[in-house]
Formats: sequence, structure tokens, C-alpha cells
Amino acid sequence: MHAFDVLSDPVRRRLLELLADGELPAGRLSEVICEEYGISQPAVSQHLRLLRENGFTTVRPDGARRLYSVDADPLRAVDDWLDQFRGFWAPKLAALDTEIARGKRARRLHPEEKR
Repeated sequence: MHAFDVLSDPVRRRLLELLADGELPAGRLSEVICEEYGISQPAVSQHLRLLRENGFTTVRPDGARRLYSVDADPLRAVDDWLDQFRGFWAPKLAALDTEIARGKRARRLHPEEKR
């Protein structure tokens, strides 16, 4: 399955977001996803399996628990593909950084002015 096919599903993207901060047990992932998306635990397990089978996550047993974590390699491939498009938004982000810095500087120099 192509990386963008895997990432096209909001549940799978959310699972990766949850794992971005570190390893989590499958049970905790299921709790969050079931609550947020209203899907069953077996449906969450299918999404986790698809992520694992396509290399986006790894799983390691810890007693009866299964701990999932992100495998960044497929995400690097997505990032490499996106690199050809960075020129479209990089100048706009740089301009935004400049405006934010100007606003911070103005507040620092003139704290009494209300904005």
C-alpha cells in the first residue's frame, strides 16, 4: 500500500499523532480512538495492523500488552516527496515569521499600547 493511501485515513493519522510523543499500549490507543471516532476496538486493531504491516509503526510485547511506536522511515519517504513542493509555502512561512518577530518587538518596545 502506498504511504499516502495509509495516511489518507483520519483514524490512522490520529494514531500516528498519538504515537508521535512516544510508545503507547494498544489498549490506550483503542480507548482514545474509540472515544474520538466512535468506532469499535476491533476496528482500531485493524488500523493498527495496517500501520504495522506498512511499516509506519512497530510493536513490541510487554507481558500481555502490545506497545506501539512510530517507525519514521515511511514518513521520511513522504517528507522527501513533499520536498519538491516546499518552495510553494516556505516564503510565506518566512514572511509570517518576520511579522511575528515584528509584533513581538513592537510589544517589547511599546508595552503600554493596546493592540
